[in-house]
Amino acid sequence: MNEPDVAVDEALPAPRPMPHGLDPDGLTVGVEEEFLLVNARTRRVASQAPSVLAAAADRLPGLRPELTRFQLEVATATCRTAEELHRQLRTARGTLTAVAREHGLRLAATGSPVLGRVTPPPLTDHPRYEALIGQYGALADALSLCGYHVHVGMPGREYAVQVSNHLRPWLPVLLAISANSPFWDERDTGHASWRYLLWSRWPSAGPPPRFASPAHYDSAVRTLLHTGAALDAGMTYWDIRLSAVHPTIEVRVCDAPATVDEALLLALLTRALVATALAATEPAPAIPQHALRAALWRSARDGLEGMGVDAVEREVLPMRELTQRLVEHARPALEATGDLAVCTELLDAVLRRNSGAARQRRAFCRRQRLTDVVDLLTAQTAGATALT
Repeated sequence: MNEPDVAVDEALPAPRPMPHGLDPDGLTVGVEEEFLLVNARTRRVASQAPSVLAAAADRLPGLRPELTRFQLEVATATCRTAEELHRQLRTARGTLTAVAREHGLRLAATGSPVLGRVTPPPLTDHPRYEALIGQYGALADALSLCGYHVHVGMPGREYAVQVSNHLRPWLPVLLAISANSPFWDERDTGHASWRYLLWSRWPSAGPPPRFASPAHYDSAVRTLLHTGAALDAGMTYWDIRLSAVHPTIEVRVCDAPATVDEALLLALLTRALVATALAATEPAPAIPQHALRAALWRSARDGLEGMGVDAVEREVLPMRELTQRLVEHARPALEATGDLAVCTELLDAVLRRNSGAARQRRAFCRRQRLTDVVDLLTAQTAGATALT
């Protein structure tokens, strides 16, 4: 029998203590990065992913196709240290950049395309993607979007549900730090993360509910499947979900980060939040879905440079202040892993030089040319520039 939904003010049981021998400071982490391909001459998105995939398959483990032929995805192996993850992120971007160049292309880490026609998208040849069009129609027009997914190893599904509940308040802050998609359809959308808002139109997307147990989580997924809101479990597009393939929790709220350093920062902050959640002794705060969605919209609009919402207290505050609250919240976990110094340095750099979205707009404002935005993106992706 399905479990009833949990009311927002209903008390959940206290978190279960971590199993004996689990080291919360040694949690594994891995990421999935999505990229766009652009023509090196025109800077428009290029539907040549199959060629790049074929050429790079033997050089880069974890490389795979995405929903459209504009996109590629690469997954790191399971990592335990910041140094290991950083090395894999750099290797993946470097290899893909080199292969793309061999095909007259460039690699762009951005949440949304800047130049070129993207609707309807050129779907990757797969029956599942054809079924998406049949079931969801024009919703599929927004498939040419790139996100960043962080996987953190879990000792069990009960702990993963506990972590999901505790991470919900921090989703708006992670989104703001990653915001990197202000342009769509060759114009400025007025939002720092247009990707997030487009993706949230899917009926199985957005912030996850507050779950009482793994059975409650499974019941919610069955509802998505039964109603047709999802074709399969892989279409559980919540911002946090229990992986159906790996023993991990997957945090999916972020735009594709512009640089390797930003990708590393987001992964380390996410792992620290997960470790903090596992160490919690009190139930997660009860945040109504409407309040959390409002906070996420504000982050998607303002990004890192504007105002944000403390989803627990319902306060509107500068997002920069909320990022500092996140670091303080996760400080014990960051100290335990030795990641506090590197996270502080990387976050300070982003705060000083501004978010990916702000940098895109700054590049455009210099000469009012979208090609300059693409040039910035491809240079940042390849590591040819710092956070400028």
